[in-house]
Amino acid sequence: MQTIWLSGAEWLAVLRIGLGLWWLESWRHKDRKGWFERGTGIAWAADVAAEHRWPFVRRGFDAVVRPRPKLMAYVVVYAELALGLGLVLGFLTPIALAGGLLLNLIYLVLMIHDWAEQGQNAMMALISLVALFAMSWQAWSLDNLWGLFL
Repeated sequence: MQTIWLSGAEWLAVLRIGLGLWWLESWRHKDRKGWFERGTGIAWAADVAAEHRWPFVRRGFDAVVRPRPKLMAYVVVYAELALGLGLVLGFLTPIALAGGLLLNLIYLVLMIHDWAEQGQNAMMALISLVALFAMSWQAWSLDNLWGLFL
């Protein structure tokens, strides 16, 4: 592959790191006190799920999230942090990319009526797919340094 300035593997690393920074920004701007102490994040998601046009989303939310709102708040917030750090550092990159793809698809389905959210989650999911199948951990990653996922 010919590119200008960086190698193909390095451009993929740029894409991976950019996605990681996007996840870190998502984590950074969350009101963690609100999520953990007042339950604002899960309460907002419960309102969205309750009005969702697809019944399976309501049923899934009621079965998985509603019974354990505090745990799910921690899962969401710290999953975003772990994804961001994993992608920026290139540590367990395929796992972080697959986890991020799954989280983006969940967000995409939950927010199916919100075009702004759909765009962001669709782009993040697309980047995750490209970075995963192009093995973006081949450059500038701890995985590559330690010989993981060769």
